[in-house]
Amino acid sequence: MFLNIRDTFLVGIGMVQSTIKLIIWRPDVVFTKGGYVCLPVGIAARFLRIPLVIHDSDAHPGLTNRVLARFATSIATGAPLEFYHYPATITRYVGIPIAESFHEHTREEREGAKSEWGIATGKPLIVITGGGLGAQRINETVAETLHELLAIGSVVLISGAGQYDELRALMPPNDEHFQLHAFITDMPVLLTAADVVVTRAGATTILELAALAKPTILIPNAKLTGGHQLKNAAVYAEKNAVLIVNEEAMMQNRQLLVDAVRDLVSHPEEARAMAQRFRTFAKPHAAKEMADMIIAAASSK
Repeated sequence: MFLNIRDTFLVGIGMVQSTIKLIIWRPDVVFTKGGYVCLPVGIAARFLRIPLVIHDSDAHPGLTNRVLARFATSIATGAPLEFYHYPATITRYVGIPIAESFHEHTREEREGAKSEWGIATGKPLIVITGGGLGAQRINETVAETLHELLAIGSVVLISGAGQYDELRALMPPNDEHFQLHAFITDMPVLLTAADVVVTRAGATTILELAALAKPTILIPNAKLTGGHQLKNAAVYAEKNAVLIVNEEAMMQNRQLLVDAVRDLVSHPEEARAMAQRFRTFAKPHAAKEMADMIIAAASSK
C-alpha cells in the first residue's frame, strides 16, 4: 500500500516535470516505449495536445501502454495485432527495430563465424544465454548437464557477471568445444555461428533470432511483470516456430533441456523448417516503418 501511494506521488511529480519540459522544448511529437517513466510524459503530451506515438514490444501490453493507448495518435506493435486490444484504426504491426547485422546467413558464413570465435567447425554449436544479467536457473542446469550437452555439440554459455566466478570454478577451461563468458560485445557474430540457441523470451531477442532464422529454445521467465515472457513465447510456439522448455519443469528434471537440444540437432530438416517458420516473423524494415509513423504523427499536428 505504501509503495502504491509513493508511486502515485512520484507520477504526479513526473507529470509536472514533463509538462514543464515539453512546454520549453515544444516537440512536434512524443514517442514512448511503454516503461513506467513514459506514463507522465505521455499524459503531459496529451495535456499539451502534442501527438503521441507508442510502441509495444511485448505481446502482453504493459500498464503504461494500456493507459496511454487512450491518448495515442498511433500505436505500433512488436507482435501480430491479434495479441492486442488496441484500436484497429490507429494500430500497426511493425515488429521491433533491430540491427542490420541480424539476418539469415549462408552455411559458409556460419562456419566462418565459428572460426572467428575459435569454435570447432563441422559440428553443431549450442549457444545458451539468459540475457544481459544472466539466468541462474539456466546456468545451473547447464552446469549439471554440460557433459551431455557436449556429447551433442560445442557449447557457448553466456552466464552474466553474477555467477561467472562460481561457474568458472566448476567448468572446464575455454577451448574450441566449450566457452564460458560473463558477457560479450559481439552477439550478432556468435548468434550467426549458432546452430541452436537457448534463451529467455525477451521480445527483442526473439525478433533478432527470428531474423537470423535460428532453431530456438525459449525458457520464459514466468515471474516477470504480467508474465509477459510467457505470452511472448506463446506467440511463436502457437505457430510451431520455436520450442519452449518450462522452467519449473526443468528444475524438477534437468534432462528436459538436454532432450530439447538433442531433438533439434538430431532432426536438422525439422529444425530448419521450424527456423523458417520463425523467420516469417522477422520485420527487417521495422525501424523505417516506426520512423514513418512518428513523422506522420508529427505532420498531422
